[in-house]
Amino acid sequence: MSETPLVRRAEPADLPRVAELAALHAEYERAAPPVGDLAVRLAALLFGTPAPRLRCLVAELPGGEIVGYATCAPEVSTWGACEYLHMDCLFLAPDHRGLGVGGLLMDAVRAEARALGLTEIQWNTPAWNEGAIRFYDRLGARAKEKLRYSLPVEG
Repeated sequence: MSETPLVRRAEPADLPRVAELAALHAEYERAAPPVGDLAVRLAALLFGTPAPRLRCLVAELPGGEIVGYATCAPEVSTWGACEYLHMDCLFLAPDHRGLGVGGLLMDAVRAEARALGLTEIQWNTPAWNEGAIRFYDRLGARAKEKLRYSLPVEG
């Protein structure tokens, strides 16, 4: 990579590429693929309301190719009696890992937290994702042992 990518907020035209990267992300994490109309749903969350909770950041190469994304939203900690920024996703195209792009995305997520007046970022990664764990450890992040559950709400 000859030039530093730009990390910026996603724009509506970026969402088809973000959806492609999200599908690669789900495949990488051995998860079910995202919904088929992900770009449309993200557009509603990101741009369809005057004060969106969700934020989406993209890493764009000088030629315009988007090679990574991060999404985050404020959440609440009961035990901490405070808000924090939950980073739901951080993903880089495989050929752009280890080049500093992830650090740039994390810097942008930190900036989002600061802009919101939040003092902590939390996220999850699979226990088998050793590359991500090494990356997060190098940033100074520390893991907490928990299982993440999901329960569909029916009816």
